Amino acid sequence: MTEQPRSNRPVTTTESSIQILEQLKDNPGRTLDELTEELDLARSTIHRHLLTLEDNDLLFRENGQFYLSLWLLDFGISARDRISFFDVARRQVDRLAEETGEKVWLVAKERDYSVHLYKASGASPLETSARVGQRRHLHQLAAGKAILAYLPDEESHGIIDRQGLIEATDQTITDREALLEELDEIRERGYAFNLGESIEGLNAVGAPIRDEEGTPVGGISISGPANRVKGSLLRDELPDKLLATIDEIHINIRYGSAD
Repeated sequence: MTEQPRSNRPVTTTESSIQILEQLKDNPGRTLDELTEELDLARSTIHRHLLTLEDNDLLFRENGQFYLSLWLLDFGISARDRISFFDVARRQVDRLAEETGEKVWLVAKERDYSVHLYKASGASPLETSARVGQRRHLHQLAAGKAILAYLPDEESHGIIDRQGLIEATDQTITDREALLEELDEIRERGYAFNLGESIEGLNAVGAPIRDEEGTPVGGISISGPANRVKGSLLRDELPDKLLATIDEIHINIRYGSAD
């Protein structure tokens, strides 16, 4: 799937509303004064947008502070429901988390990014900043690198050119040639590693979910603390279980769901 061209005539009023929504997503409970300090928009402009968004139930106000409305959750669930592999992959993710005892994430590729669709924690008490709905750069994640590795070169190189190699931790790969070399290795073995590249002290292994044409549309990762998820567990045991799960998903995608 090639990248669709961006509009060269964006609607600036819509972009302003999006800026406000993004700011409140990351910083809920902001007042008009705080939003005016944080955004490069006039106070009167922000106020008009807040009132419009509030009138349309996308925001609500409490004690002068603005929050995203839960109605936005309905939009997110509707977006997730269009993912053809979600239901079958979710069941396999639950099974994999129970079998390994580690946290397992299901992600989808959307445009240049990875989006977290679903997680299962198994017996692991590990909690990180990752959350369902979160969008991340592909090169920072095990599942994301696995997706990049199986994309056509034109598309993977285009993503790298457009997004750059933004650093999440000191271990994130930020050198283009180093990343391309690692993508070659991922294709050879069928899975990718994340060694503290997205969150310090967290290791993960990930593999791509591919459609009937072999195009990566998502992925699964298994993650845990680096002091536990290491050695043969990381290098052999978890990859074997992950690839077996991916194979079951591919069979269901291509030949119909089977419980």
